[in-house]
Amino acid sequence: MQPPFDSAPNVQNFEQIVDDYQRRLYGFALRMTGNREDAEEIVQDSFVRAYRALGKMSAEQRADLRLQPWLYTITLNVTRNRLRSKRPSNVALDALADPDALLRGSNEGPPQPEAIVEQNTEIALVERALLQLPMHLRAAATLRFIEGRSHPEIAEILHQPIGTVKSHVHRAVRILRRILGPQIGRFTSEGVPLHALS
Repeated sequence: MQPPFDSAPNVQNFEQIVDDYQRRLYGFALRMTGNREDAEEIVQDSFVRAYRALGKMSAEQRADLRLQPWLYTITLNVTRNRLRSKRPSNVALDALADPDALLRGSNEGPPQPEAIVEQNTEIALVERALLQLPMHLRAAATLRFIEGRSHPEIAEILHQPIGTVKSHVHRAVRILRRILGPQIGRFTSEGVPLHALS
């Protein structure tokens, strides 16, 4: 759900946009790259691109803008460009288990320390496996299982038909099952078992 704005997104309320989306986009970029520094630079570059693009849009274009999918699309494109231009690097796996980076929250009160450790371990295992997927499958799986996006939302972000998104998610689950083996049934994201969505 998009945070409410008093008016259409523009350069005047851009600070609010950054405040509302910076952590989520950082978490997404971190999961796509596995590297904190890359994720920080990707988010910074993404906001610079968004700011410049908003400055060039007409009032009508800004009023029609679906801000959240647009920001995720920019972030995904910057991530793709960075990964294409960069040699594969060692993945900072410890960064993936950072609760702040993963932006996990619960409406059920504070979680118990044991539950946090177990959840972070499971999340780190799944995210390491996600990093082994090709970019197009990684993007679809990350948006679906980690970000909790619906198939139509993913289709909008990736500019792909819903059928293609479903196919990519299904293929990603199949590969993740191979990588993770029997552990996959234990893992959940947003309460959705990964194996149930194959």
